[in-house]
Amino acid sequence: MLFLAAQEEGSVVSFREVARQMDVPEDFLAKILKTLVRKGLLYSTRGSKGGFALSRPPSELSFLDVIEAVQGPIQLNLCTDNHEACHFGGACTMWGVWRLGQERMMEVYRAAKLDKLAMKGFRDDP
Repeated sequence: MLFLAAQEEGSVVSFREVARQMDVPEDFLAKILKTLVRKGLLYSTRGSKGGFALSRPPSELSFLDVIEAVQGPIQLNLCTDNHEACHFGGACTMWGVWRLGQERMMEVYRAAKLDKLAMKGFRDDP
């Protein structure tokens, strides 16, 4: 995603070029890209000039969007969503710490937009 965020808006990058530039095994990359397309973060085009591109401007996509698209919702600890999930229940003194940690982590990830994280040294040069 950071590589694609560095490309000129509207440009499409081939699957093999992404794999080559990012030094990622093609089988692994194919699964990730398919997931990102299905979740609406990327779009793909077919054909000799086909490839992948961000579905929205990088300033509208966050690190949190990417993580949750691939791995699902982030949860620092099970009790952050349900205090009763902990077998210590109301006696647990850590719930507030876990909850605050979760909130702060989500703030950081949500604020980290792809336009600021883009790998500017990478451009797809045909």
